[in-house]
Amino acid sequence: MTPTPTVEELEAQERRLVFSQFTYDDAWALGSLLVELARERRAPVAIDIHRAGQQLFHAALPGSTPDNDAWIARKRRVVERYGSASYLVGARHRAKGTTFEASSRLDPDTYAAHGGSFPLTLEGTGVIGAITVSGLPQLEDHNLVVEALNRFLT
Repeated sequence: MTPTPTVEELEAQERRLVFSQFTYDDAWALGSLLVELARERRAPVAIDIHRAGQQLFHAALPGSTPDNDAWIARKRRVVERYGSASYLVGARHRAKGTTFEASSRLDPDTYAAHGGSFPLTLEGTGVIGAITVSGLPQLEDHNLVVEALNRFLT
């Protein structure tokens, strides 16, 4: 079982996983890498990459459902609103002894602070989009995205 990362560890991931550029070709390569990792694990996930409101990549693997696309949209909206990973936003609320749903005052049908959406951060610019996975337990969704980003950026 994977240990639950602390807020500090999650924040360190975001500081480390930053792009010097992010092109259409990068979106395709990163999305394809995620598909490859998910297929190796037979993970029933949907994968999405958005930049500046435009969907640059989407894949639905066997076992995923339309519900995964709805979860992707909800998790991505958290990244777009808060500029942080959806799992980190949820972890910050849990660290304060509450939940995102109870304290954010946002519609849970529109926003989900569950793991799986990570900000695409451009050096010198900030958050320009999000990469999102849905279909596994939330920490596994988050870790799959982080693993792909680590591989892609090294």
